[in-house]
Amino acid sequence: MPPERPSSAYPECVTRLIEEFGRLPGIGRRSAERLAFFVLKSNELDAMRLAQAVIDVKRRIRHCSTCWNLTDADPCPICRSEGRDASTVLVVEQPKDLISLEQTGMYRGVYHVLMGRLDPLEGVGADSLTLKDLVRRVSDPAANARGIAVREVILGMNPDMEGESTGLQVGAEMARLGVRVTRLARGLPAGGQIEYASKAVLADAIECRQEL
Repeated sequence: MPPERPSSAYPECVTRLIEEFGRLPGIGRRSAERLAFFVLKSNELDAMRLAQAVIDVKRRIRHCSTCWNLTDADPCPICRSEGRDASTVLVVEQPKDLISLEQTGMYRGVYHVLMGRLDPLEGVGADSLTLKDLVRRVSDPAANARGIAVREVILGMNPDMEGESTGLQVGAEMARLGVRVTRLARGLPAGGQIEYASKAVLADAIECRQEL
Protein backbone atom coordinates (compact mmCIF):
# COMPACT_ATOMS: atom_id res chain seq x y z
CA MET A 1 0.00 0.00 0.00
CA PRO A 2 1.25 3.53 -0.75
CA PRO A 3 2.19 5.53 2.33
CA GLU A 4 -0.46 7.88 3.65
CA ARG A 5 0.03 11.58 3.00
CA PRO A 6 0.88 13.50 6.17
CA SER A 7 -2.14 15.28 7.53
CA SER A 8 -2.13 19.08 7.48
CA ALA A 9 -2.03 20.97 10.77
CA TYR A 10 -4.49 23.45 9.27
CA PRO A 11 -8.23 23.03 8.77
CA GLU A 12 -9.10 22.03 5.22
CA CYS A 13 -10.43 25.47 4.18
CA VAL A 14 -7.29 27.21 5.49
CA THR A 15 -5.11 24.75 3.58
CA ARG A 16 -7.05 25.55 0.39
CA LEU A 17 -6.62 29.28 1.00
CA ILE A 18 -2.86 28.84 1.44
CA GLU A 19 -2.69 26.75 -1.72
CA GLU A 20 -4.59 29.39 -3.72
CA PHE A 21 -2.33 32.20 -2.47
CA GLY A 22 0.64 29.99 -3.32
CA ARG A 23 -0.45 29.91 -6.96
CA LEU A 24 0.12 33.67 -7.27
CA PRO A 25 3.36 34.68 -9.04
CA GLY A 26 6.24 35.32 -6.66
CA ILE A 27 4.40 33.89 -3.66
CA GLY A 28 6.08 30.96 -1.91
CA ARG A 29 4.70 28.72 0.80
CA ARG A 30 5.64 30.98 3.71
CA SER A 31 4.30 34.11 2.01
CA ALA A 32 1.09 32.24 1.21
CA GLU A 33 0.74 31.28 4.88
CA ARG A 34 1.27 34.91 5.96
CA LEU A 35 -1.40 36.10 3.56
CA ALA A 36 -3.82 33.41 4.73
CA PHE A 37 -3.29 34.35 8.37
CA PHE A 38 -3.73 38.03 7.51
CA VAL A 39 -7.16 37.15 6.10
CA LEU A 40 -7.94 35.04 9.17
CA LYS A 41 -7.02 37.89 11.53
CA SER A 42 -8.99 40.47 9.54
CA ASN A 43 -12.56 41.21 10.53
CA GLU A 44 -15.28 39.73 8.35
CA LEU A 45 -16.07 43.02 6.60
CA ASP A 46 -12.47 43.50 5.44
CA ALA A 47 -12.26 39.88 4.27
CA MET A 48 -15.53 40.24 2.34
CA ARG A 49 -14.26 43.44 0.71
CA LEU A 50 -11.19 41.55 -0.52
CA ALA A 51 -13.32 38.69 -1.81
CA GLN A 52 -15.74 41.09 -3.53
CA ALA A 53 -12.89 42.98 -5.18
CA VAL A 54 -11.63 39.72 -6.71
CA ILE A 55 -15.14 38.82 -7.89
CA ASP A 56 -15.71 42.28 -9.40
CA VAL A 57 -12.42 42.16 -11.30
CA LYS A 58 -13.29 38.80 -12.85
CA ARG A 59 -16.89 39.73 -13.67
CA ARG A 60 -16.56 43.36 -14.79
CA ILE A 61 -13.11 43.84 -16.31
CA ARG A 62 -12.67 43.03 -20.00
CA HIS A 63 -10.60 44.17 -22.96
CA CYS A 64 -11.52 47.29 -24.89
CA SER A 65 -12.77 46.20 -28.32
CA THR A 66 -10.71 48.98 -29.93
CA CYS A 67 -7.34 49.03 -28.17
CA TRP A 68 -7.38 45.90 -25.94
CA ASN A 69 -6.72 47.88 -22.78
CA LEU A 70 -8.30 46.57 -19.58
CA THR A 71 -11.57 48.37 -18.90
CA ASP A 72 -14.96 48.12 -17.22
CA ALA A 73 -16.63 50.00 -20.10
CA ASP A 74 -16.35 49.42 -23.83
CA PRO A 75 -14.78 51.34 -25.47
CA CYS A 76 -12.36 52.34 -22.73
CA PRO A 77 -12.19 55.94 -21.41
CA ILE A 78 -8.99 56.66 -23.39
CA CYS A 79 -10.56 55.63 -26.70
CA ARG A 80 -13.74 57.59 -25.88
CA SER A 81 -12.00 60.78 -24.77
CA GLU A 82 -12.45 63.78 -27.08
CA GLY A 83 -9.24 65.19 -25.61
CA ARG A 84 -7.06 62.42 -27.06
CA ASP A 85 -5.49 62.46 -30.51
CA ALA A 86 -6.94 59.28 -32.00
CA SER A 87 -4.85 59.67 -35.16
CA THR A 88 -1.73 58.70 -33.17
CA VAL A 89 -1.55 55.13 -31.84
CA LEU A 90 1.16 54.02 -29.41
CA VAL A 91 1.64 50.23 -29.56
CA VAL A 92 2.67 48.49 -26.32
CA GLU A 93 3.07 44.88 -25.25
CA GLN A 94 0.89 44.71 -22.14
CA PRO A 95 -1.72 46.81 -20.27
CA LYS A 96 0.83 47.47 -17.51
CA ASP A 97 3.05 49.23 -20.09
CA LEU A 98 0.12 51.47 -21.01
CA ILE A 99 -0.42 52.33 -17.35
CA SER A 100 3.25 53.26 -16.90
CA LEU A 101 3.13 55.58 -19.92
CA GLU A 102 -0.15 57.15 -18.80
CA GLN A 103 1.32 57.96 -15.40
CA THR A 104 3.84 60.30 -17.07
CA GLY A 105 1.00 62.52 -18.31
CA MET A 106 3.07 63.28 -21.41
CA TYR A 107 1.20 61.33 -24.09
CA ARG A 108 -2.15 62.49 -25.44
CA GLY A 109 -2.77 59.97 -28.22
CA VAL A 110 -4.41 56.55 -27.97
CA TYR A 111 -2.94 53.07 -27.57
CA HIS A 112 -2.98 49.55 -28.92
CA VAL A 113 -2.08 46.65 -26.62
CA LEU A 114 -0.58 43.62 -28.38
CA MET A 115 -1.21 41.36 -25.36
CA GLY A 116 2.28 39.90 -25.64
CA ARG A 117 5.28 39.84 -27.94
CA LEU A 118 6.83 37.50 -30.45
CA ASP A 119 8.68 34.64 -28.77
CA PRO A 120 9.17 31.62 -31.07
CA LEU A 121 10.85 29.59 -28.31
CA GLU A 122 7.65 29.87 -26.26
CA GLY A 123 5.42 29.28 -29.28
CA VAL A 124 4.18 32.88 -29.44
CA GLY A 125 3.71 33.95 -33.05
CA ALA A 126 1.97 36.89 -34.69
CA ASP A 127 -1.39 35.09 -34.54
CA SER A 128 -1.14 35.05 -30.74
CA LEU A 129 -1.01 38.86 -30.66
CA THR A 130 -3.63 41.47 -31.52
CA LEU A 131 -1.69 42.56 -34.60
CA LYS A 132 -4.65 41.82 -36.91
CA ASP A 133 -6.79 44.19 -34.85
CA LEU A 134 -4.13 46.91 -35.20
CA VAL A 135 -4.02 46.36 -38.98
CA ARG A 136 -7.80 46.70 -39.06
CA ARG A 137 -7.67 49.98 -37.10
CA VAL A 138 -5.11 51.45 -39.47
CA SER A 139 -6.86 50.16 -42.61
CA ASP A 140 -10.37 51.23 -41.59
CA PRO A 141 -10.98 54.47 -39.67
CA ALA A 142 -14.33 53.10 -38.49
CA ALA A 143 -12.41 50.50 -36.45
CA ASN A 144 -10.28 53.12 -34.73
CA ALA A 145 -11.16 55.26 -31.72
CA ARG A 146 -14.01 57.68 -32.51
CA GLY A 147 -13.83 56.72 -36.20
CA ILE A 148 -10.69 58.80 -36.81
CA ALA A 149 -8.09 57.76 -39.40
CA VAL A 150 -4.67 56.70 -38.04
CA ARG A 151 -1.77 58.86 -39.31
CA GLU A 152 1.06 57.69 -37.03
CA VAL A 153 1.91 54.46 -35.21
CA ILE A 154 4.49 54.69 -32.41
CA LEU A 155 6.33 51.49 -31.47
CA GLY A 156 6.59 51.23 -27.68
CA MET A 157 7.87 47.68 -27.22
CA ASN A 158 10.50 46.82 -24.62
CA PRO A 159 14.12 47.26 -25.84
CA ASP A 160 15.12 43.61 -25.67
CA MET A 161 15.48 40.90 -28.30
CA GLU A 162 11.82 39.84 -28.28
CA GLY A 163 10.63 43.44 -28.19
CA GLU A 164 12.90 44.39 -31.08
CA SER A 165 11.68 41.51 -33.26
CA THR A 166 8.08 42.36 -32.42
CA GLY A 167 8.68 46.00 -33.28
CA LEU A 168 10.23 45.08 -36.62
CA GLN A 169 7.21 42.99 -37.61
CA VAL A 170 4.68 45.57 -36.45
CA GLY A 171 6.65 48.33 -38.18
CA ALA A 172 6.77 46.36 -41.44
CA GLU A 173 3.01 45.78 -41.35
CA MET A 174 2.32 49.46 -40.69
CA ALA A 175 4.74 50.66 -43.38
CA ARG A 176 2.98 48.38 -45.85
CA LEU A 177 -0.24 50.24 -45.06
CA GLY A 178 1.43 53.57 -45.76
CA VAL A 179 1.15 54.98 -42.23
CA ARG A 180 3.99 56.88 -40.54
CA VAL A 181 5.94 54.65 -38.14
CA THR A 182 8.08 55.98 -35.27
CA ARG A 183 9.41 54.51 -32.04
CA LEU A 184 9.97 55.77 -28.52
CA ALA A 185 13.35 57.46 -28.10
CA ARG A 186 15.97 55.47 -26.22
CA GLY A 187 19.29 56.24 -24.65
CA LEU A 188 20.86 57.40 -21.40
CA PRO A 189 18.33 57.99 -18.62
CA ALA A 190 18.40 61.31 -16.78
CA GLY A 191 20.68 60.97 -13.77
CA GLY A 192 22.42 57.90 -15.19
CA GLN A 193 26.15 57.46 -15.70
CA ILE A 194 27.81 56.41 -18.94
CA GLU A 195 30.14 53.92 -17.25
CA TYR A 196 27.18 51.85 -16.03
CA ALA A 197 25.21 51.91 -19.31
CA SER A 198 25.07 48.83 -21.52
CA LYS A 199 26.34 48.81 -25.10
CA ALA A 200 22.76 48.73 -26.40
CA VAL A 201 21.78 51.78 -24.34
CA LEU A 202 24.87 53.69 -25.48
CA ALA A 203 24.22 52.75 -29.11
CA ASP A 204 20.66 54.07 -28.85
CA ALA A 205 21.89 57.23 -27.12
CA ILE A 206 24.25 57.94 -30.02
CA GLU A 207 21.68 57.10 -32.69
CA CYS A 208 18.93 59.20 -31.05
CA ARG A 209 21.12 62.20 -30.20
CA GLN A 210 19.40 65.62 -30.35
CA GLU A 211 20.29 69.18 -31.31
CA LEU A 212 21.08 71.57 -28.45
